Amino acid sequence: MTTHKILFGTYTKRISKGIYEAELNTETKQLTNPQFIGSLTNPTYFALSQANKLYAVENRDGQGGVVTMDNSARPLQELEVHLSEGSAPAYIGVDEARQLVYAGYYHRGSVEVYRIDANGKLTLSDTFQNEGSGPRPEQGSAHVHFSHLTPDNRLVVVDLGTDEVITFDVSDDGQLTEIARYRTDEGFGPRHIRFSPDGHYAYLLGELSSLLSVLKYDQETGQFEHVMTASTIPNDWTEHNGCAALRISKDGRFIYASNRGHNSVAVFEISNQGAEIKRVQLISTEGDFPRDMNWDANEQFLIVPNQNTDNVSLFERNAQDGQLTLLQKDFAIPESVRVIFEN
Repeated sequence: MTTHKILFGTYTKRISKGIYEAELNTETKQLTNPQFIGSLTNPTYFALSQANKLYAVENRDGQGGVVTMDNSARPLQELEVHLSEGSAPAYIGVDEARQLVYAGYYHRGSVEVYRIDANGKLTLSDTFQNEGSGPRPEQGSAHVHFSHLTPDNRLVVVDLGTDEVITFDVSDDGQLTEIARYRTDEGFGPRHIRFSPDGHYAYLLGELSSLLSVLKYDQETGQFEHVMTASTIPNDWTEHNGCAALRISKDGRFIYASNRGHNSVAVFEISNQGAEIKRVQLISTEGDFPRDMNWDANEQFLIVPNQNTDNVSLFERNAQDGQLTLLQKDFAIPESVRVIFEN
Protein backbone atom coordinates (compact mmCIF):
# COMPACT_ATOMS: atom_id res chain seq x y z
CA MET A 1 0.00 0.00 0.00
CA THR A 2 1.20 3.48 -0.87
CA THR A 3 0.09 6.53 1.06
CA HIS A 4 0.68 10.03 -0.29
CA LYS A 5 0.73 13.11 1.95
CA ILE A 6 -1.06 16.15 0.53
CA LEU A 7 -1.10 19.80 1.59
CA PHE A 8 -4.07 22.14 1.09
CA GLY A 9 -3.94 25.93 1.08
CA THR A 10 -7.15 27.85 1.77
CA TYR A 11 -8.93 31.13 2.16
CA THR A 12 -9.74 31.91 5.81
CA LYS A 13 -12.81 34.06 5.15
CA ARG A 14 -15.41 31.74 6.71
CA ILE A 15 -14.41 28.58 8.55
CA SER A 16 -10.87 27.68 7.55
CA LYS A 17 -7.92 28.32 9.86
CA GLY A 18 -5.05 28.01 7.37
CA ILE A 19 -3.16 25.01 5.97
CA TYR A 20 -4.41 21.43 6.10
CA GLU A 21 -2.88 18.03 5.38
CA ALA A 22 -4.46 14.75 4.28
CA GLU A 23 -3.51 11.34 2.92
CA LEU A 24 -4.30 9.50 -0.29
CA ASN A 25 -4.44 5.72 -0.02
CA THR A 26 -3.68 4.39 -3.51
CA GLU A 27 -5.01 0.94 -2.63
CA THR A 28 -8.47 2.05 -1.51
CA LYS A 29 -8.29 5.09 -3.85
CA GLN A 30 -9.63 7.39 -1.16
CA LEU A 31 -8.56 10.56 0.63
CA THR A 32 -8.39 10.17 4.41
CA ASN A 33 -7.23 11.71 7.67
CA PRO A 34 -7.65 15.49 7.22
CA GLN A 35 -5.59 17.47 9.74
CA PHE A 36 -5.20 21.18 10.45
CA ILE A 37 -1.45 21.86 10.58
CA GLY A 38 -0.74 25.60 10.33
CA SER A 39 -2.49 28.85 11.23
CA LEU A 40 -2.15 31.54 8.53
CA THR A 41 -4.39 34.20 6.99
CA ASN A 42 -5.56 33.29 3.48
CA PRO A 43 -2.66 30.97 2.55
CA THR A 44 -4.16 30.58 -0.91
CA TYR A 45 -0.88 29.64 -2.59
CA PHE A 46 2.39 28.12 -1.47
CA ALA A 47 5.37 26.19 -2.81
CA LEU A 48 7.59 23.52 -1.29
CA SER A 49 11.35 23.53 -1.71
CA GLN A 50 13.50 20.41 -1.90
CA ALA A 51 14.84 21.44 1.51
CA ASN A 52 11.25 21.00 2.81
CA LYS A 53 10.62 24.69 3.42
CA LEU A 54 7.11 25.89 2.68
CA TYR A 55 6.82 29.40 1.21
CA ALA A 56 3.25 30.68 1.56
CA VAL A 57 1.40 33.88 0.77
CA GLU A 58 0.27 35.70 3.89
CA ASN A 59 -1.83 38.70 4.99
CA ARG A 60 -1.32 40.42 8.34
CA ASP A 61 -2.61 43.77 9.60
CA GLY A 62 -3.08 45.33 6.17
CA GLN A 63 0.21 43.99 4.87
CA GLY A 64 0.95 41.13 2.52
CA GLY A 65 3.95 39.04 1.60
CA VAL A 66 5.68 35.70 1.96
CA VAL A 67 6.05 33.57 5.09
CA THR A 68 8.66 30.80 5.40
CA MET A 69 7.58 27.68 7.27
CA ASP A 70 9.45 24.52 8.30
CA ASN A 71 7.41 21.73 6.72
CA SER A 72 9.17 19.04 8.77
CA ALA A 73 7.43 20.29 11.93
CA ARG A 74 3.82 19.63 12.97
CA PRO A 75 2.26 22.01 13.48
CA LEU A 76 4.13 24.00 10.83
CA GLN A 77 6.86 26.15 12.38
CA GLU A 78 7.18 29.73 11.16
CA LEU A 79 10.78 30.74 10.44
CA GLU A 80 10.31 34.30 9.17
CA VAL A 81 7.94 36.57 7.30
CA HIS A 82 8.45 39.31 4.67
CA LEU A 83 5.55 41.79 4.61
CA SER A 84 4.92 45.19 3.02
CA GLU A 85 1.96 47.50 2.55
CA GLY A 86 -0.76 46.00 0.36
CA SER A 87 -2.15 42.61 -0.49
CA ALA A 88 -0.42 39.23 -0.53
CA PRO A 89 0.91 37.52 -3.67
CA ALA A 90 -1.26 35.30 -5.84
CA TYR A 91 1.57 32.98 -6.86
CA ILE A 92 4.83 31.64 -5.45
CA GLY A 93 7.43 29.56 -7.27
CA VAL A 94 10.78 28.08 -6.21
CA ASP A 95 13.85 28.13 -8.46
CA GLU A 96 15.96 25.28 -7.07
CA ALA A 97 18.91 25.74 -9.47
CA ARG A 98 19.49 29.37 -8.47
CA GLN A 99 17.97 29.06 -4.98
CA LEU A 100 15.43 31.81 -5.61
CA VAL A 101 11.74 32.37 -4.81
CA TYR A 102 9.41 34.30 -7.14
CA ALA A 103 6.28 35.99 -5.77
CA GLY A 104 3.70 37.35 -8.20
CA TYR A 105 1.33 40.02 -6.82
CA TYR A 106 -2.09 40.18 -8.47
CA HIS A 107 -3.35 43.40 -6.87
CA ARG A 108 0.01 45.19 -7.00
CA GLY A 109 0.91 44.08 -10.53
CA SER A 110 4.44 43.26 -9.44
CA VAL A 111 6.96 40.45 -9.02
CA GLU A 112 9.42 40.04 -6.16
CA VAL A 113 12.53 37.87 -6.36
CA TYR A 114 14.08 36.48 -3.16
CA ARG A 115 17.36 34.67 -2.56
CA ILE A 116 17.19 31.59 -0.33
CA ASP A 117 19.95 31.26 2.27
CA ALA A 118 21.34 28.02 3.75
CA ASN A 119 18.59 28.00 6.41
CA GLY A 120 15.78 28.50 3.91
CA LYS A 121 15.23 32.15 4.82
CA LEU A 122 14.72 34.84 2.19
CA THR A 123 16.37 38.11 1.16
CA LEU A 124 14.73 40.39 -1.42
CA SER A 125 16.96 40.67 -4.50
CA ASP A 126 14.81 42.38 -7.16
CA THR A 127 11.34 43.76 -7.89
CA PHE A 128 9.53 44.23 -11.20
CA GLN A 129 6.53 46.56 -11.45
CA ASN A 130 4.27 46.24 -14.48
CA GLU A 131 1.95 49.00 -15.73
CA GLY A 132 -1.10 49.05 -17.94
CA SER A 133 -4.71 47.89 -18.16
CA GLY A 134 -7.19 46.03 -20.34
CA PRO A 135 -10.72 46.54 -21.68
CA ARG A 136 -12.65 44.49 -19.13
CA PRO A 137 -13.78 45.69 -15.68
CA GLU A 138 -11.37 43.22 -14.02
CA GLN A 139 -8.46 44.75 -15.95
CA GLY A 140 -8.25 48.22 -14.41
CA SER A 141 -4.54 47.82 -13.68
CA ALA A 142 -1.70 45.31 -13.94
CA HIS A 143 -2.54 41.97 -12.28
CA VAL A 144 0.34 39.50 -12.19
CA HIS A 145 -1.11 36.03 -11.64
CA PHE A 146 1.81 33.73 -12.48
CA SER A 147 5.59 34.08 -12.25
CA HIS A 148 7.66 30.94 -12.74
CA LEU A 149 10.29 29.28 -14.89
CA THR A 150 10.29 28.45 -18.57
CA PRO A 151 11.90 25.13 -19.62
CA ASP A 152 15.08 27.06 -20.50
CA ASN A 153 15.18 28.65 -17.02
CA ARG A 154 13.94 32.10 -17.84
CA LEU A 155 11.16 33.72 -15.80
CA VAL A 156 7.77 34.01 -17.47
CA VAL A 157 5.29 36.48 -15.94
CA VAL A 158 1.58 36.30 -16.82
CA ASP A 159 -0.39 39.54 -16.32
CA LEU A 160 -4.18 39.15 -16.37
CA GLY A 161 -4.76 42.91 -16.17
CA THR A 162 -2.66 43.94 -19.16
CA ASP A 163 -3.21 40.86 -21.38
CA GLU A 164 0.54 40.21 -21.44
CA VAL A 165 3.11 37.46 -21.07
CA ILE A 166 6.56 38.86 -20.22
CA THR A 167 9.84 36.94 -20.45
CA PHE A 168 12.89 37.72 -18.31
CA ASP A 169 16.45 36.54 -18.11
CA VAL A 170 17.41 35.84 -14.50
CA SER A 171 20.92 36.21 -13.11
CA ASP A 172 22.32 33.78 -10.55
CA ASP A 173 21.86 36.39 -7.82
CA GLY A 174 18.21 37.04 -8.70
CA GLN A 175 18.26 40.09 -10.96
CA LEU A 176 15.65 40.34 -13.73
CA THR A 177 16.22 41.58 -17.29
CA GLU A 178 13.16 41.83 -19.56
CA ILE A 179 13.76 40.33 -23.01
CA ALA A 180 10.32 39.83 -24.60
CA ARG A 181 6.63 40.76 -24.33
CA TYR A 182 3.68 38.91 -25.85
CA ARG A 183 0.22 40.48 -26.00
CA THR A 184 -2.93 38.36 -26.20
CA ASP A 185 -6.21 39.41 -27.77
CA GLU A 186 -7.85 42.15 -25.69
CA GLY A 187 -9.82 40.81 -22.74
CA PHE A 188 -8.23 37.35 -22.88
CA GLY A 189 -7.21 37.75 -19.24
CA PRO A 190 -4.23 35.37 -19.10
CA ARG A 191 -3.81 33.62 -15.75
CA HIS A 192 -1.70 30.47 -16.03
CA ILE A 193 0.85 28.98 -18.43
CA ARG A 194 2.39 25.53 -18.96
CA PHE A 195 4.99 24.27 -21.43
CA SER A 196 5.33 21.19 -23.61
CA PRO A 197 8.01 18.73 -22.45
CA ASP A 198 10.38 19.80 -25.23
CA GLY A 199 9.85 23.49 -24.42
CA HIS A 200 8.81 24.45 -27.95
CA TYR A 201 5.15 25.19 -27.14
CA ALA A 202 3.33 26.89 -24.31
CA TYR A 203 -0.33 26.68 -23.28
CA LEU A 204 -1.82 29.92 -21.97
CA LEU A 205 -5.08 29.89 -20.00
CA GLY A 206 -7.41 32.90 -20.16
CA GLU A 207 -9.38 33.40 -16.95
CA LEU A 208 -11.66 36.10 -18.34
CA SER A 209 -12.20 34.53 -21.77
CA SER A 210 -12.45 30.81 -20.84
CA LEU A 211 -9.97 30.11 -23.63
CA LEU A 212 -6.81 28.03 -23.87
CA SER A 213 -4.22 29.19 -26.41
CA VAL A 214 -1.29 27.31 -27.93
CA LEU A 215 1.80 29.50 -28.30
CA LYS A 216 5.06 28.72 -30.09
CA TYR A 217 8.00 29.49 -27.78
CA ASP A 218 11.32 30.61 -29.24
CA GLN A 219 14.05 29.58 -26.82
CA GLU A 220 16.59 31.85 -28.50
CA THR A 221 14.63 35.07 -28.04
CA GLY A 222 12.06 34.27 -25.33
CA GLN A 223 9.28 35.35 -27.71
CA PHE A 224 5.83 33.76 -27.98
CA GLU A 225 3.74 33.43 -31.14
CA HIS A 226 0.05 32.48 -31.29
CA VAL A 227 -0.81 29.16 -32.97
CA MET A 228 -4.42 28.34 -32.06
CA THR A 229 -7.10 28.75 -29.37
CA ALA A 230 -9.87 26.51 -28.01
CA SER A 231 -12.67 27.04 -25.50
CA THR A 232 -12.67 25.41 -22.06
CA ILE A 233 -16.49 25.51 -21.79
CA PRO A 234 -19.45 24.49 -23.99
CA ASN A 235 -20.57 26.97 -26.65
CA ASP A 236 -24.00 27.31 -25.04
CA TRP A 237 -22.69 28.18 -21.54
CA THR A 238 -23.89 31.73 -20.78
CA GLU A 239 -23.33 32.04 -17.04
CA HIS A 240 -20.12 33.33 -15.45
CA ASN A 241 -16.97 31.26 -15.75
CA GLY A 242 -13.39 31.95 -14.80
CA CYS A 243 -10.58 29.57 -15.68
CA ALA A 244 -8.04 28.92 -12.96
CA ALA A 245 -5.34 26.25 -13.17
CA LEU A 246 -3.50 24.23 -15.80
CA ARG A 247 -1.76 20.84 -15.56
CA ILE A 248 0.04 19.14 -18.43
CA SER A 249 0.96 15.46 -18.43
CA LYS A 250 4.66 14.57 -18.48
CA ASP A 251 4.30 12.86 -21.86
CA GLY A 252 2.90 16.10 -23.32
CA ARG A 253 -0.23 14.37 -24.64
CA PHE A 254 -2.91 15.92 -22.41
CA ILE A 255 -3.57 19.22 -20.67
CA TYR A 256 -6.20 19.96 -18.00
CA ALA A 257 -7.91 23.27 -17.15
CA SER A 258 -10.20 24.04 -14.21
CA ASN A 259 -13.40 26.05 -14.76
CA ARG A 260 -14.81 28.14 -11.89
CA GLY A 261 -18.48 28.72 -12.63
CA HIS A 262 -19.00 25.84 -15.01
CA ASN A 263 -17.36 23.90 -12.14
CA SER A 264 -15.57 21.40 -14.29
CA VAL A 265 -12.21 20.16 -15.51
CA ALA A 266 -11.67 20.48 -19.25
CA VAL A 267 -9.42 17.78 -20.71
CA PHE A 268 -7.58 18.53 -23.95
CA GLU A 269 -5.68 16.13 -26.16
CA ILE A 270 -2.45 17.58 -27.56
CA SER A 271 -1.30 16.55 -31.03
CA ASN A 272 0.90 17.61 -33.97
CA GLN A 273 4.04 17.63 -31.79
CA GLY A 274 2.42 20.06 -29.33
CA ALA A 275 0.91 22.53 -31.80
CA GLU A 276 -2.76 21.47 -31.64
CA ILE A 277 -5.28 20.93 -28.85
CA LYS A 278 -8.74 19.37 -28.89
CA ARG A 279 -11.14 19.19 -25.96
CA VAL A 280 -12.04 15.56 -25.29
CA GLN A 281 -13.80 15.72 -21.90
CA LEU A 282 -15.63 18.08 -19.56
CA ILE A 283 -16.17 16.52 -16.13
CA SER A 284 -17.90 18.04 -13.11
CA THR A 285 -15.78 18.81 -10.05
CA GLU A 286 -18.82 17.94 -7.89
CA GLY A 287 -18.61 21.26 -6.06
CA ASP A 288 -18.47 25.01 -6.53
CA PHE A 289 -15.47 27.11 -7.62
CA PRO A 290 -12.51 24.81 -8.28
CA ARG A 291 -9.19 26.64 -8.46
CA ASP A 292 -5.90 24.76 -8.24
CA MET A 293 -5.68 21.02 -8.95
CA ASN A 294 -2.78 18.61 -8.74
CA TRP A 295 -1.75 15.00 -9.19
CA ASP A 296 0.64 12.44 -7.79
CA ALA A 297 4.07 11.79 -9.33
CA ASN A 298 2.63 9.01 -11.51
CA GLU A 299 -0.25 11.26 -12.67
CA GLN A 300 -2.73 8.52 -11.82
CA PHE A 301 -4.83 10.56 -9.36
CA LEU A 302 -6.03 14.16 -9.77
CA ILE A 303 -7.21 16.14 -6.73
CA VAL A 304 -9.50 19.14 -7.24
CA PRO A 305 -10.59 21.32 -4.27
CA ASN A 306 -13.87 23.27 -4.47
CA GLN A 307 -13.52 26.56 -2.59
CA ASN A 308 -17.16 27.53 -2.01
CA THR A 309 -18.51 24.10 -1.06
CA ASP A 310 -15.59 23.08 1.19
CA ASN A 311 -15.18 19.70 -0.52
CA VAL A 312 -12.34 18.03 -2.39
CA SER A 313 -12.93 15.69 -5.33
CA LEU A 314 -10.61 12.84 -6.30
CA PHE A 315 -10.33 11.53 -9.86
CA GLU A 316 -8.46 8.65 -11.45
CA ARG A 317 -6.73 9.48 -14.74
CA ASN A 318 -6.47 7.13 -17.70
CA ALA A 319 -2.97 7.66 -19.10
CA GLN A 320 -3.97 6.30 -22.52
CA ASP A 321 -6.90 8.58 -23.37
CA GLY A 322 -6.36 11.25 -20.68
CA GLN A 323 -9.88 10.99 -19.35
CA LEU A 324 -10.90 11.35 -15.71
CA THR A 325 -13.16 9.13 -13.60
CA LEU A 326 -14.63 10.34 -10.30
CA LEU A 327 -13.58 8.35 -7.23
CA GLN A 328 -14.57 10.60 -4.30
CA LYS A 329 -16.42 13.91 -3.95
CA ASP A 330 -17.25 14.49 -0.29
CA PHE A 331 -13.83 14.89 1.32
CA ALA A 332 -14.02 17.93 3.59
CA ILE A 333 -11.33 20.65 3.48
CA PRO A 334 -12.68 24.17 4.20
CA GLU A 335 -12.29 26.93 1.58
CA SER A 336 -9.53 24.99 -0.17
CA VAL A 337 -7.86 26.48 -3.26
CA ARG A 338 -4.29 25.08 -3.42
CA VAL A 339 -3.13 21.47 -3.40
CA ILE A 340 0.39 19.96 -3.38
CA PHE A 341 1.52 16.36 -3.10
CA GLU A 342 4.35 16.14 -0.55
CA ASN A 343 5.37 12.67 -1.68
